[in-house]
Amino acid sequence: MLATPLTLNLDSVRLTDEQFYELCQNNHELKFERNSKGELIIMSPVGGESGNREVQLMTDLEIWNRQTKLGYTFSSSTVFKLPNGADRSPDASWIKRERWEALPPEQKRKFPPIAPDFVMELRSETDSLKILREKMQEYIEAGVQLAWLINPQQQQVEIYRPEKEIEIRNLPTELSGENVLPDFNLNLSLFL
Repeated sequence: MLATPLTLNLDSVRLTDEQFYELCQNNHELKFERNSKGELIIMSPVGGESGNREVQLMTDLEIWNRQTKLGYTFSSSTVFKLPNGADRSPDASWIKRERWEALPPEQKRKFPPIAPDFVMELRSETDSLKILREKMQEYIEAGVQLAWLINPQQQQVEIYRPEKEIEIRNLPTELSGENVLPDFNLNLSLFL
């Protein structure tokens, strides 16, 4: 049975951005997101296999980034304030250097008001595929240029791009960072 995230309707509360930030800071043991409707989402922790897969994916992305020096890599602990008002934390993300460096220091310290250029979500045993797909669409609508939804349970990966149909590939496969992450290739044979 899937344990879907707990979603709280806060219509009567209306947390400000500062209040949401403080809530997250005062409850480090919990992982929060907010959707565009202002609903508070309390995320489930992942198990060992998902956590290990996530760090392997992030490591490959960070090694590529250190070699190219084209931008900045972020972990699943980073919350981004998207243009639609949602506060989201992808499992791994990346932002072009010039876009990140254009943000004032105060915005970098808190929840940056920027959509990453690239996001990666890794479906864990507790994740609802429907909810993850909605989140991926939200990323693309917010300005993300390339997004990967890796789904080990169904041995597939879904590739999202602006104004294009979702591409679905079966695992194992090799993914290209295309023009967003030049020369970045990710071999997904580790998901077998």
